[in-house]
Amino acid sequence: MEPSAIVQDMWDRMQARDWAGVGASFAEDAVVEWPVSAERIMGRDNFVAVNAEYPEGWSIRVLRVVAHGDEVVSEVEVPHEKMGVHRVVSFWTVRDGRIVRGREYWSTLGADPAPRWRAAYVQPM
Repeated sequence: MEPSAIVQDMWDRMQARDWAGVGASFAEDAVVEWPVSAERIMGRDNFVAVNAEYPEGWSIRVLRVVAHGDEVVSEVEVPHEKMGVHRVVSFWTVRDGRIVRGREYWSTLGADPAPRWRAAYVQPM
């Protein structure tokens, strides 16, 4: 399977709450970093557990997956019934058919207020 298909499949399995399938997408010793919250997740089992334990009420919509060799970037929208809409941009490294590294930037839409001085140059989304 191509690296981009592995990442797309991982997101599809996450949406289906197929935790064994999500785990199968990752190498046992995979490392995933979340710089916004300053956390590092060591190992496939911990990554699956963090996601499986997340409070229900969410869904996943993959906006794009772009690959260059073994490096894959995905952009995903994650609306949650109580916590609002999140966006995540993820940088994945895939080797031998498994995700070995990831760096994900999670944010809530509108979480970073726009400064007034830019108002003349921008439009609200």
